Amino acid sequence: MATAQSSAVGLTIPIEADTYHMGPGTLRISRKAFHGKLRSRLLERLHAVLPEDKRGLIFLEGGKEQHLYTSDGEPLFRQEAYMHYLFGVQETDWCGALCVKTGKAYLFAPRLPEAYAVWMGRLKSPEEWRAKYGVDAVHWADEMADVIRGLAPPCLHVLHGKNTDSGLDVLPPAAPVPGIPLEAAHLFDAITECRVLKTPEEVEVIRYANAVGSAAHVAMMRACRPGLMEYALESTFLHHCYSQGGCRSAMYTPIAASGPNAAILHYGHAGAPNDRQMGAGELALLDCGCEYYVYGSDITTTWPVDGRFTPQQRGVYEAVLTAHRDVIAAMKPGVSWLSMQELAYRRILEGLAAAGVLAGGGTDDYLAAELGALFMPHGLGHFLGLNTHDVGGYPPGGPARSARPGFARLRTARALAPGMVITVEPGCYFNPVLLLPALENPEQSKYLVREVLMSYMDMGGVRIEDNVVVTEGGAESLTHVPRSVEEVERVMAGGAWPPAA
Repeated sequence: MATAQSSAVGLTIPIEADTYHMGPGTLRISRKAFHGKLRSRLLERLHAVLPEDKRGLIFLEGGKEQHLYTSDGEPLFRQEAYMHYLFGVQETDWCGALCVKTGKAYLFAPRLPEAYAVWMGRLKSPEEWRAKYGVDAVHWADEMADVIRGLAPPCLHVLHGKNTDSGLDVLPPAAPVPGIPLEAAHLFDAITECRVLKTPEEVEVIRYANAVGSAAHVAMMRACRPGLMEYALESTFLHHCYSQGGCRSAMYTPIAASGPNAAILHYGHAGAPNDRQMGAGELALLDCGCEYYVYGSDITTTWPVDGRFTPQQRGVYEAVLTAHRDVIAAMKPGVSWLSMQELAYRRILEGLAAAGVLAGGGTDDYLAAELGALFMPHGLGHFLGLNTHDVGGYPPGGPARSARPGFARLRTARALAPGMVITVEPGCYFNPVLLLPALENPEQSKYLVREVLMSYMDMGGVRIEDNVVVTEGGAESLTHVPRSVEEVERVMAGGAWPPAA
């Protein structure tokens, strides 16, 4: 499991008080070096827009303890992403502050009663917490107002904005110190843009999550056989990621879709819990990613349940694979993500025309009739990082969301830039919800060969997804799974992966 080595991230860096790791063979992360660099990048951005006398304290509230409805059950805690980005705190109910003038970092921990130790383990002192998180000082939360008041900042810079992916508002906290004003105009945009453009160390954590997730996808391929339940593949993935990579959580709800279920984009939800028995002659579409240190992978593989593609399946698969490869080859700084969506559509429509599903026009005609969105109704990909659908897709002053079918589903319309980590996930689906009405639409049906199209309707679909980092000169996939038809069939028959050199 190869990762680049630095003083902040690596498989063999020294284990110190501030090191995050999950045991032998897992990635080690120096919190002090990792988050110190992220904090410095943010301060550079704020220094560029804030005059000296307006530079106060950045103030963040971390995630709160949650309960399962009205019970005392507590779901496994996952830190709020902006709080993790700056401080790496794992526990609930903490706050953090960062001085924009001096760069000093402060954390504020809840002062817990001694009885807490009986249930949750020994209570750490502020000095132990300081060593764990590599910050300048840790205080109890009940001391926070006095500490902040003593620092005498002109204001507290707080988050306030909109997550353009979810459409939800990020609201500022209540003022923690009476008399010190909140300033909400600068922090959100600055820190969100920092999260879009990953540091090399962040890329290495995502690379590690991809290495673990990729190996888990191979494990699912080898476990697959007719008669198996979809959830058995999900179980294989989760077990491999945790037991072999220390990735305790999935990055999102796993999709283990077979047969017609593969046409359902977010199958696997609570109402459709990967509960179908897989049959010979069907495709299985597995969209599963894992999380390490809150950063994640998001990988999709598609393969034949019985290990051999039919000619019909192979034609669709290779059309999607061509789209996938050509997009990654075309990616480089300055390239519009909208143009990559169109490129993917072109390759998929060309493949469908070659298979006889489309006729009566050329690729430009099919694009003009919006046939691309009939077969691939989702966007080509999304930013990836601390969230599966990471932030910053539509920043102020950036390109607006397109209104075209399919293009409107893109989670960003930005030009690519070095440090962006984005998924490349073209797909081709035979979903009757979209295709049957199209057969009654004269502007689209004139290009659809009805009898051929209907023969594909039980296939479900194909999606191929890698996690790709934009580099100075192009792009690099962080995902390493069998992709060609020959690779997939060989691995499912017991062949080595990665193949011997």
